[in-house]
Formats: sequence, structure tokens, C-alpha cells
Amino acid sequence: MEIHHISPQWLTIDRVAEILDHGMHLALSEESCQLITSCREYLDRKAAEESEPIYGVTTGFGSLCNISIEADQLATLQKNLVMSHSCNIGERVPREVVKLMLLNKIQSLSYGHSGVQLITVQRLVDFFNADILPLVFTHGSLGASGDLSPLANLSLPLLGLGEVEMHGEVIPASEMLKKMGWEPIQFQSKEGLALLNGTQFMSAYATWAVIEARRLSRWADKIGALSLDAFDGRIEPFLAQIQKVRPHPGQKSTASAIRDYLQGSELIARHKQHVQDPYSFRCIPQVHGAAKDTIEFVAEVIETEINSVTDNPTIFPEDDLIISAGNFHGEPIAIPMDSLAIALSELANISERRTFKLISGVRGLPSFLVANPGLNSGFMIPQYTAASIVSQNKGLCWPASCDSIPSSQGQEDHVSMGANAATKLYRVVENTRRVLAIEIFNAAQALHFRRPLRSSEVLEQMVEEFRQRVPFIENDTVMYPYINEAIDFLACEPV
Repeated sequence: MEIHHISPQWLTIDRVAEILDHGMHLALSEESCQLITSCREYLDRKAAEESEPIYGVTTGFGSLCNISIEADQLATLQKNLVMSHSCNIGERVPREVVKLMLLNKIQSLSYGHSGVQLITVQRLVDFFNADILPLVFTHGSLGASGDLSPLANLSLPLLGLGEVEMHGEVIPASEMLKKMGWEPIQFQSKEGLALLNGTQFMSAYATWAVIEARRLSRWADKIGALSLDAFDGRIEPFLAQIQKVRPHPGQKSTASAIRDYLQGSELIARHKQHVQDPYSFRCIPQVHGAAKDTIEFVAEVIETEINSVTDNPTIFPEDDLIISAGNFHGEPIAIPMDSLAIALSELANISERRTFKLISGVRGLPSFLVANPGLNSGFMIPQYTAASIVSQNKGLCWPASCDSIPSSQGQEDHVSMGANAATKLYRVVENTRRVLAIEIFNAAQALHFRRPLRSSEVLEQMVEEFRQRVPFIENDTVMYPYINEAIDFLACEPV
């Protein structure tokens, strides 16, 4: 089994993708173990010596921060915090996002600024490695004082509370502990707060979205190239000279990819009767490119976030400081997540327009891409489905980060709503995949009507692989299973 060692070394999103794709296990490095242990020892000494209250350690939480807690009640305080904050409801968070929540929380706690016990972090590692996934739900976080409610649900099983998915079955956490031969963790001071304060609900969604957005961006280029060829489009808008005089990185990258995909195509090389293509084809470099640039900006921000300490208070043993501050606030990633949703929505928007053109009965293609339209409706309604989805995306792209509702009796008077940005973003990603799937469904069908001319070798190979899942549609048939197959086809990496 390949092992990824948790350490202070910078964790890239590409590495996260590898951990997930290869089913790697986690292990705490010696350096991380030492940092965690040293911080815990410092906090114990400080709590014993300090006469002044320490927020969340010897006091209540939020607007209850002025209430002091007796020394013999500090452990109870932390357990009560996790139980009382587990108000997480709604749809279940997808399992791949929960895995990322565990990974991101482990990484954040490993720097030795949170004051947790080593056994607590190790148990989270054990959950990840055994594929034991706490049940976490979509509603409950304001994205500011940490993702309190979803992280409470993530933490409950440490105490033997809540529920987990184990071997594909949902069971009580207490039963899971018995099966694994584990004892519940006995929280020490600050541990509950360290687990609940943090942006790991938001950052997990964001990490997943960046990984998928990069994949969908590559698919959008490849599918767009196929649609361009099937539509008898022109190559000139993709030439390097055009990109040189407007040298946005994403635009240049997209145009280069399209040129590569169409290299050797008989269709793209033949004489054209038309002078220009519609914007949805001609402006692929500009639109896809802008999406690429946004994806990479967001990736940089999210990568910084998953390498950060985001709980409160933050402990600096080497400086003899315990600082109550605001690293839990989700604003730094809420705004980028809203931006990423807009970028992906535009990939879907322009994709649906290309689909619309392919079924329009122009440039020698039959109406609705069937040989006998009238008797057959052909590909009329897949475009409706795509149009419905892109319309929904527009609503989902309303920025969550521009909203704020005060909480905790006004102590937490500005919140990011980053959690809402995160869950909306997830839906936009999935919607974009569906729209691109409908486009390849249509583009592969359209290519058939260009025979005997052929597209490039790489695009013909893609269509051949697609045809192993989705056949050419001769006459009307039940369409939705084929659309679902097309969606599944895009779950893999484009070759």
C-alpha cells in the first residue's frame, strides 16, 4: 500500500488527487508527531500556570467567552461543545468530500499550533485509512467561526457518537469502535474547539471542485474540438498569431490544445464555404481560456488554504503565545469558490450553445441529427435538458459570499457564507459535467454524417471509445440511459 506522510511539507492539490485516485493511506511523519506532542505539552503547562483566561480553553465559546470554566470541567467543556454543535442536517456530503475533510483536518492539526493530543489526530488518520467516513450533512455552517456544525458531525465518532459509513453500511459510531477494537477518545482542553474551528468543510469541497474543474476544462477543449470539426468549423481563430496579440495564458493554452486535437483532420483541412463560425465555436479560446485562468487562480488560493492552520485560538509554543484571532473565517476561499462556479457555468453555457448549433439543420447536418427527422425527433430534447441545466447554473452562480447574517448574539457579526458557496459549487461542477456529456453525445452523432471524411486520429479514437458505451442513434429510442453513460464517460481523464 502506497503511503503519504503528513508533514509540514507543502501539500499540493495534484498530490491530493494522487492520494484519492491511488487509494493511498496516510501516516504521520515523525516531525508532525513531535510538533503535535510539543504543542500539547506546552498548552497543558500554560493552562496550569496561567491566571488569565484563555479563550476556548478555560472559557466558554462565542458570546460565552467571558464565562470561566473550572479546571476539572475542561474536558467536559470540549465534549459538550462537539455534542451541542452537531446540528448538521440536510443531504449527506458526498463520500469523496468527507475523505477530503478528514485529510484537510489532519493536515491542519499536524503543524503543532492547535493543542490537540497525538492520539486524536492518529484516530482521524485511522478513519481515513480504514475508509470509515463520519456522516456529515450539507447544512449548518456559516463559513466563519469555522465550519462548526459539519466539523462537529465529523468529530462525533471520535467520542463514539454519531454515525459512520463503514464497508458501505451506515452504523452507529459506538458499534464501529467495538468492531475496530478502539476506545472513545477522551478529549482534553481545547480539543473540541480545535476540531470544530476550521475551514475543512469548505476547503474539502473546494479541493474536490478544483480537481474536477481541471478535468472538465480538459474535456471541454477536447469535446469543443470535436464539435468544431463536426460543425465544419474553421481553424483560423485558433492559430497562434491570434493568441500572441492577446496573450492570456488560458486563451493560449486552449487554442494550442484545439490545434493539437485537430491535427491531421480531413474535415478541418477542407475548403470552407462560410467565412466565420458562431461565437460558441470561434471564441472557444477566449471563453475556455478565461475559465482556465480562473481555475488556476482558485487552485492557488485553495492550495494555500489546505496548508494553513485555521482553528482558534492559535498556539505558538516557540513564542510563548496563544492568540485568539480569525483564521477560521472563510472569506479568503468563499469569494474564489463563487468565482469558480461562474467559470464552470460558462463552460457549460458555451457548450450548450454548440449543441444547439449542431442540431439546427445547417451546414449539411440533418435537423436534430437523425436521417429521417419528422418521424424521428432525434436529438431535439437532449438540448432542452442542457438548456435547463445551464439555466439552473445561472441561479446557483449568485454569489453566496456577498451575504452575511450575524450569529452568537452578535459576537460573530460578519460571516462568509462560504459553506453555501461550497455546496453550490459542487452542484455547478456536476451540472457542467452533464452539459458537456450532452455535447459529446451530439458531436459524436454529428460526426457520423460527415463520413467518409474523418476527423483527427485523437478525436476519432475518443469517439471510438465513446461508442463502446453509447451507440449511434439510427431511430428514436429511450435517450436518458445514453446521456448517463456519457456523463460516466467524462468521469475519467481525457487521454
